[in-house]
Amino acid sequence: MMASHYYPVCPEPERTMGIVPHTDPGVLTILAQDDIGGLQVKHTDEDGASYWVDAKPLPGALVINVGDLLQIMSNDKYKSVEHRVVMNLREEPRVSSAIFYNPGRRGDSVFYGPLPELISSENPPKLAAGVSTKEIMSSSCYSGGDGDVNGGDELTPLRKH
Repeated sequence: MMASHYYPVCPEPERTMGIVPHTDPGVLTILAQDDIGGLQVKHTDEDGASYWVDAKPLPGALVINVGDLLQIMSNDKYKSVEHRVVMNLREEPRVSSAIFYNPGRRGDSVFYGPLPELISSENPPKLAAGVSTKEIMSSSCYSGGDGDVNGGDELTPLRKH
């Protein structure tokens, strides 16, 4: 799926907000943004402190976001990226386009889990069992969370306990 966004100049940016913090529920998101920018990615230090980092646009560069489903399929080898878009404070419009990569149906199965090649006795599955797309969407911060539900791990409700 492709989504293009046009953010016009905002006459009162102090009274509005951008796109709330979220993770993308699919596999990958590829983003092309103009030179205005506005995308921020949450970074967590080794000591656990988190803060927002600007994803500064580079001419001709694409931003690749790992989604929740790739985190599940990779058994947490790749982490889903929490991100947000801040208000456009510049006096010109902002434009971005994103392509969301999601798997098609796999026969009759609607369940997803870690790839068998990534599971071993040293690296057991991180999820309790196969999860459905509906479960992934409802656990995703994109479903309306506050941007820091579950301590920054949107897949916590799906993990083994």
